[in-house]
Amino acid sequence: MRLREAIDFVGIGRAGDRGAFRRILTVDDLRSAARRALPRSVFDYVEGGSDRELALTGNEAAFRGARWLPRQVQDVASIDTGTTIAGDRWALPLGLAPTGYTRMIDPAGEVAVARAARTSRIPYVLSTVGSTTIEDVTAAAVAPWSQLYAMKDRDLTDDLVRRAVEAGSPVLEIAVDTAVSGNRLRDRRNGLTIPPKMTLSTLTDIGMKPRYWTRMLRHEAMDFAQVRASDRNGVFAGGSIADIGAQFDPSLSWDDVARIRSLWPRTLLLKGAFSPDEARRARDAGVDGVHLSNHGGRQLDQHVAPISLVAPVRAALGRDAIVIVDSGVRSGGDVAVAIASGADAAFVGRPYLWALAVGGEAGVEHLADILGAEYRRTLALLGATSTAELRARGPELLRGA
Repeated sequence: MRLREAIDFVGIGRAGDRGAFRRILTVDDLRSAARRALPRSVFDYVEGGSDRELALTGNEAAFRGARWLPRQVQDVASIDTGTTIAGDRWALPLGLAPTGYTRMIDPAGEVAVARAARTSRIPYVLSTVGSTTIEDVTAAAVAPWSQLYAMKDRDLTDDLVRRAVEAGSPVLEIAVDTAVSGNRLRDRRNGLTIPPKMTLSTLTDIGMKPRYWTRMLRHEAMDFAQVRASDRNGVFAGGSIADIGAQFDPSLSWDDVARIRSLWPRTLLLKGAFSPDEARRARDAGVDGVHLSNHGGRQLDQHVAPISLVAPVRAALGRDAIVIVDSGVRSGGDVAVAIASGADAAFVGRPYLWALAVGGEAGVEHLADILGAEYRRTLALLGATSTAELRARGPELLRGA
């Protein structure tokens, strides 16, 4: 029995109205709603980390440990939450980090996320393992930032860079924390496959989550569209998650970074977790900055929280380099902690996937509204009138983190 036949068998109708997301007030509310909306295996794919998930829980704990000493009796009647990154002006120091297989959450996938980012005036990074091509995302919204996994097939890697150049991506991020795939036990225990296979568990899911399956099965099957569009040599003929992971290049070196730098004419970042010395080496290799990340706790377990690296890396690179941080950001207050620590912006991954699951494109816009309002309120309560002022006065306002 095929999945579509199973849908017909249980008599599932069209998905209902998802406007209830407007009653959601926090990122935690989005997470709870997404748990109700998604099949367990899909929710666990978004939610899970690697091994014992110590890095995953440590990321959030690091932000929760931060405390403020605000300045009182300050005129905060007018607040500017905007910031400039890579020459572009954004409404918030907030971005949407690259996530793979986004159409597994909602059939509109990366297009919905890119449109929401455009509306909210925040940057969005398209993953190498995105389920929509950069050409389709650009045509439907605006050229996103691009994330690059270096592959064993160098022709494939170079073609991904070429397509990002031609699409007009303003920023390329080379992910350097995936020499091998992390040990994601939830996915292994759930038997997660992309696209999903017909199993007894799938049939049970159809009965438990009819809206999700009806929405998904009325659209084209999900594929690794972005990387497959550059696969001239049939590397991903099998089309599985294992096929993708097996092609990550564990021999990536600084020479490879220099080679990609020579191919890329615009802003170039390295994405991973770096010591101050490594950050300086990246700068010396011609990289414009770093995106500090431990992949949301999905790669190396027991990894330090990236927020703890922001201040020393900023000190090593100086004011002109770009420093972005993700992993554990769950509120506008967390965004403020990142800025006060010295980051140019804080990016989120899981929260916008939860929002996408609950409300599609409008849900992601709602997430940006939630985080923006929390960030603005935090600035006011700190006695800071702008993102620039928070960054400049961060050391005197922030305790911990």
